[in-house]
Amino acid sequence: MEDFDLDTVARKSVKGIFALVSRTFLIQVLSVAASFILTVFLDPESFGIFFVVSSIVIFLNYFQDIGLAAALIQKKEEVSKEELRATFTLQQLLVLALIIPTLLFSKQIADFYSLSSEGHILFLALIGSFFLSSLRTIPTVIMERRLDFNKLVIPQIVENIFYNASLIIFAVSGFGITTFTIAVVSRSVTGLLLTYLVQPWPIGISFRFSAIKQLINFGLPFQANTLLALVKDDLLIVYVGKILPFNQVGYIGFAQKWAFLPLRLIMDNVIKITFPSYSRLQHDPKALRLAIEKSLFLISFFIFPTAVFIIQYSEFLIDLIPRYSKWEPAILSLSFFALNTVFSSISTPLTNFLNAIGKVKITLYFMVFWTVLTWVITPIFILSAGFNGFAAASFVISISSILVYLIAKRYVNFSFTKPVIRQLLAAFLMFIIISITKQMINSFPTLFMNMLMAGALYLGSLYLVAGRELVKTVKFIMISIRSKS
Repeated sequence: MEDFDLDTVARKSVKGIFALVSRTFLIQVLSVAASFILTVFLDPESFGIFFVVSSIVIFLNYFQDIGLAAALIQKKEEVSKEELRATFTLQQLLVLALIIPTLLFSKQIADFYSLSSEGHILFLALIGSFFLSSLRTIPTVIMERRLDFNKLVIPQIVENIFYNASLIIFAVSGFGITTFTIAVVSRSVTGLLLTYLVQPWPIGISFRFSAIKQLINFGLPFQANTLLALVKDDLLIVYVGKILPFNQVGYIGFAQKWAFLPLRLIMDNVIKITFPSYSRLQHDPKALRLAIEKSLFLISFFIFPTAVFIIQYSEFLIDLIPRYSKWEPAILSLSFFALNTVFSSISTPLTNFLNAIGKVKITLYFMVFWTVLTWVITPIFILSAGFNGFAAASFVISISSILVYLIAKRYVNFSFTKPVIRQLLAAFLMFIIISITKQMINSFPTLFMNMLMAGALYLGSLYLVAGRELVKTVKFIMISIRSKS
């Protein structure tokens, strides 16, 4: 394995983030367009069915490799061909053990949730997608270990173009729930083919599981962590799908999708890169401190103002966009989920850091705490506030994630307030100004003018207090992008 120093990792990470964000710009625009069109042409009930069925399949996804993919990425030493093949073999055995009984009982699952025949077919399509996705794990791990994000982004771009284009075309054509089925199949097939084209590997079967014993020791606690995340989030959706009408589940799904969109577009790309990057730097506390602070600075720079925009402007967008009034009941949930993203954007890089340095048991303890809290608080909030209680509970629980900072600081002495406080103050000032001026919004032109004013205020106030760091960061990014290594 190549030995990376701080400068090499920093440049590769910046180039990787730029590749994932800039080269997927078309995907991001297409994804937003697809989401918008879906919410225009599909009713809340159809949206709710997809939300629940997807969560059932995500539940299976967490069992597919018992954390071995993360263990391969985190491992300090070179990964052998024997380890790759043994990991692949064990993963496929686990996948088949999940898929076979799920297919056998798929009709009973569909009947339990009162799914239509189209909903049942969608469920089967997602199961097939789950299998094809498992075949991509090893080549994806190889690219992530090498920090080769320029190659990694290629199948992601193409599969998402196929997925979102299918959503747009078939939703407009009136295919209803079948829209999701077609899109899921097209995405999984194209993604698998392109992954093996850009990163072939000596695929093979090996039952020498002793070769991956060390990986399993890391992977099991890591997978227990992700399993609890599953129980906390996706299994909760499965539960809610049974106790609430599908249209109300649709409101939850709508609000969560739009509020979490900044996390998916920005933070997910940063996190995808920082985990292998932190892993390569785990021997250097000073380098880790700098990497953590820069990650917090960049993520909060984008997420904080976006959360304010969602909270302040969503009611106007729902009111002004034709055929969008049906989503008005979701406005309160949208605001609670947006507040959730503020805390998630801070805590997620820190749990990511703890996993990267091998402290996976610590993040497991946190996940146990959050899972118990979620399953205790959320049903109570739903009983008292209806479907909006789901989002309200999500926000309240997210506040506790600040505790991760206290633990992470034990291992690296980084600053928590310095990277985020100025963005927080600038975003809060923007929130106040929008609150004062938004009564003048009565049309799309006045809405866009208010948005431009608010954005300029955020950037201007932030430049006054953090201009030097912003300029320095931009220069470093430009130098890193232009470098050949």
